[in-house]
Amino acid sequence: MAVPVQPPPAVTVADDPAHRLDRQDEILTDAALAFLGALHERFTPRRDALLARRAERRAEIARTGTLDFLPETAAIRAGDWQVAPAPAALQDRRVEITGPTDRKMTVNALNSGARVWLADFEDASAPTWENVIGGQLNLRDAFARRIDFTGPGGKTYALRPDAELATVVVRPRGWHLDERHLRVGERAIPGALVDFGLYFFHNARHLAERGRGPYFYLPKTESHHEARLWNEVFVFAQEHLGLARGTVRATVLIETITAAFEMEEILYELREHAAGLNAGRWDYLFSIVKNFRDGGARFVLPDRNAITMTAPFMRAYTELLVRTCHKRGAHAIGGMAAFIPSRRDAEANAVAFEKVRADKDREARDGYDGSWVAHPDLVPIAMASFDRVLGTRPHQKDRLREDVAVRAADLLAVDSLEARPTRAGLVNAVQVGIRYIEAWLRGLGAVAIFNLMEDAATAEISRSQLWQWINAGVVLEDGVPVTAALVRSVAADELAAIRAEAGEAAFAAGAWQRAHDLLLRVALDADYTDFLTLPAYELLD
Repeated sequence: MAVPVQPPPAVTVADDPAHRLDRQDEILTDAALAFLGALHERFTPRRDALLARRAERRAEIARTGTLDFLPETAAIRAGDWQVAPAPAALQDRRVEITGPTDRKMTVNALNSGARVWLADFEDASAPTWENVIGGQLNLRDAFARRIDFTGPGGKTYALRPDAELATVVVRPRGWHLDERHLRVGERAIPGALVDFGLYFFHNARHLAERGRGPYFYLPKTESHHEARLWNEVFVFAQEHLGLARGTVRATVLIETITAAFEMEEILYELREHAAGLNAGRWDYLFSIVKNFRDGGARFVLPDRNAITMTAPFMRAYTELLVRTCHKRGAHAIGGMAAFIPSRRDAEANAVAFEKVRADKDREARDGYDGSWVAHPDLVPIAMASFDRVLGTRPHQKDRLREDVAVRAADLLAVDSLEARPTRAGLVNAVQVGIRYIEAWLRGLGAVAIFNLMEDAATAEISRSQLWQWINAGVVLEDGVPVTAALVRSVAADELAAIRAEAGEAAFAAGAWQRAHDLLLRVALDADYTDFLTLPAYELLD
């Protein structure tokens, strides 16, 4: 007798008229919710166990004060294997633009001339209900070519012909975040499964039929066990919709120090779905602080803007990433050019453009197959850097970089930096932290601050450095120790400056006081908060 198939658990949608969107029923269909229920039932327990494993590993790092390549996976690193060949739509990734999935960005990113658009539900998107569901609607509308946008000044934005559009690669939220508006019983569904599940359910078959499959960027990965879980999610989802295994392709952001020691293992776990690895910056530094916060002076980072990708420990990480990817047939994607061009300051633009050009030239020479930009005006600059090296070739995976030999100590050599924390760096961390968090609490995840496009990783490294400098007893160049009182004083001055700059009415209409208070909470609490976005989410309308 056949065993009856149990229906997936019922998913309930928060029925709050204040947050209900006009078109949300187009995304939250019964079938889509059933798919989310099936994902939740099958994978959330494993997600929970892996989050607990993160805490255990952090405790082990605190106990030993170090990290190393895993002895138990040595056979994988020594093995002769390759990831699946890249699909045609992901062969050439020489420039990728990143940004949230609001309607204007959707049109502009697809039209930007970049080969790929990282459509972001993670660090560049505050997870309001409007952003979560609106982003899904915008992507679905774009694929159906029924999207346009008219700005406040009357300018209209519309899609170019399909052949000129960037390939969409969606970044869901990290494993640690939940989506409180969608629940099974009393339990919120992980945001990663919501973002992945809704996008996959509504678009995977349509994309696969048109030669541009469901492609993903996987953020905040900390181990190959987490990559294994994603692989199992992909297998289940493809079987559920009757798609061939390997239709999904994933690029993993190596933006945690623990993942840097498991690059080959991460590719191995995802090998039939792997498209490549990406080298981050702010999240990577944030991860170093988080994991080695008990490590004393050896792991104290200087001002964030003093840490470039050419710092010895960052150079080791980025070169190892190229070596690992090309050894296994995967794309190596470089870091972000975050500069926002000014329409009023041509001289500042020229200086910044030269820095972007030098950075992208270095990545192309090092063997990267592509890189990120945050603004359409930077696409031609990055494109020229990679065109000079690649020519008409789609990538340079034939450059195996066998000259690269990175030891564990090289990845951990934070103390090789000569730069030290400064008062200007402390002030900048407070300024950027308050300004970014305030915008995030209003639903904006990608924010232009001091001519740079900042996202949640910016706030994470800013508050983490404040916490680290206080707890490590850092003394600034003027002889003043970094204390909680000093940070409070600088934050109070910044809040007063913002009030004077904005005016009383605009200040009151913003979330400035809440942003100030949250920054101080996560920078000054004795117990380090793993992710700023966890307490911030509780304050989000």
